[in-house]
Formats: sequence, structure tokens, C-alpha cells
Amino acid sequence: MRLLVLGGTAFLGRHVVAEALEQGHEVTIFTRGHTNPWLFPEAEHLTGDRDGNLRPLVGRRWEGVIDTSGYVPRVVRQSAELLRCSVVRYVFVSSVSVYADHSRPYDEAAPLATLDDPASEDIWTNYGALKAVCESVLDEIYGSRTCHIRAGLIVGPHDPTNRFTYWPVRIAEGGEILAPDTPETLVQYIDARDIARWMIKLVASDVSGPMNATGPAEPTSLGATLNRIAAALSSDCRFHWVDGATLLEEGIKPWAELPLWQPDREYAGLLQADCSRALAAELELRPVEETARDTLDWARTAGEQRPTLTRDRERELLRKHTSIAV
Repeated sequence: MRLLVLGGTAFLGRHVVAEALEQGHEVTIFTRGHTNPWLFPEAEHLTGDRDGNLRPLVGRRWEGVIDTSGYVPRVVRQSAELLRCSVVRYVFVSSVSVYADHSRPYDEAAPLATLDDPASEDIWTNYGALKAVCESVLDEIYGSRTCHIRAGLIVGPHDPTNRFTYWPVRIAEGGEILAPDTPETLVQYIDARDIARWMIKLVASDVSGPMNATGPAEPTSLGATLNRIAAALSSDCRFHWVDGATLLEEGIKPWAELPLWQPDREYAGLLQADCSRALAAELELRPVEETARDTLDWARTAGEQRPTLTRDRERELLRKHTSIAV
């Protein structure tokens, strides 16, 4: 299969390209050539810019395109219209952020976020709403030939955000670990390699429309997740759960300093998306133990990523809010 990947040398796109090449597909990568341009010498590299320089794509044909780098509707429209007759299928990486209400669990029929200013291209402020408009642009141009992957928290090797990596790294160090809120807190995440493999499969399918893509397949808690990671890494760590309100009073930033913790009731449903449609479309999820081991192996050679809770601050909080001495 001839496959075009828009993006493909950073995180999710990197796994898409690696998996497609491993499966024996003929892969073309379209990027600006800024991030890891040395990757995948066996793939065809086209250099351009989605916003104004799509000339390298003109006159070419592929069975499908996987769009991992579409955020602004105007820009997505440019590539979508150019490729309308050049690809059979368009698989778009969207986000669960498209939903208007994150205070409760949702499925694909839930209302979507809208732009207060239709002309806005502010990704930081309107990320979810912009992704929703991108979906509508692709529906307009491709109809049933497109599907939208509403991804949850994507994790695994090469993740630059540290929104999962923190836990395998910290757990591997062992000792007394501060854990946020309660063990029963529900969480969701998906290994980038699983979503990459699935999207390649979707290119050859007739599945269309939106699908929430995260996991695990059954509801799981933060406590269960951390315990499974600890067992997988043979860690001697001990978790000490500190009340979420206390941590907020201490100025600890959820999601950033302590990943997988989101106490804001406005976002209570963010990690509880219904993924039954994706699972029915053959999304396969690896166990968290494998993700944790592989992420740790990568992190040990990757260097510093986005800052999270420091060990000194963790020890300070444990001394202050638990009965242990650290």
C-alpha cells in the first residue's frame, strides 16, 4: 500500500511511519524538514509546508493519507482539497478535546465545541473547537472516505510531554512515592504504537466518521495502573496517597507536575471516554506493563523532558502530609 503521512518524525507520526515500514508499505512523509529529518531513510521524504507550499504533493497518488499534524481548518482544507483525487482514504488525528462538555463521560454523539470567533486560529485557546472544525472540513470534502480518530492521552516511547513517562521513571527509582488524590481515580491512556497500527489498518477499511481512541478497554483506576507498573518494573516503591485538595493548596499542578491526575470537576469526563466504537473497529491495546517498560527504556536515553514534580518537592510534601520520614 502506498501511504502518505502528513507529519511523521516527532511522536505519533513517527510510530505511524515505523509501523507502516515494518509492515512493508511504501511510505511518503511530508514535513517541513525541521524535526528529526534523518529518520526513516528508507521512506520517501517530501519537504514543504502545509500552509502555502504543497507543491511536492501535486500530481501524486496514494491509497491513503494519515494526517497527524492538522490543527487549523484553513490549513487542513488546503491539503484536503489538493489530495481529494489523489488518495482513496483520509485518516485524521483529532482529539477527545473536540467535545463541548468534559464534565461527564461522552461518546461520539456528544455535542462538539464551537468557536466564539470563526476566524480564530489560536490553537492554545481553541484547540478542541479547531479540531472539530477540521473534522467538518474533511467530512465536506471526503464524505464516507474519511474517519476522525478522537485520541485521548497518547503515551509511550518518544513522548516529549512527560504526561505518562513520569510514572515509570519515578516508580523505577523506588522508595516512597507521593500519589495524588485517591487510588480509585479513573484514568485513560493509549500507547502511540497501538493507535498507529490501528490507523494504518483503517486506511484499508471502509470505516468512516469519528471514533474515540483511548484505553484500556475496561475502566481502570490510577491506583491499579501504578501498581501494575510497579510490578512490571519489579519496583520496591510504596505509594502514599495525598488528598487532592491538599495538593492543590500546595500549588501542585495537576496533569503537569503529577500526570494522569485531573481533579477539576469541569474535566471529570476527560479520562472517561466511551471507546466501544473503536474497539468494535478492531483497535487493539497492549497491556500497560509493556508500555511502561518500553517508555522507561526510552526515557533513560532521551534526556530531560517537560518538567514534572521534582524529587525535593515530593519529599517535602511527603514529610508534611504523611506520617513517613523521608
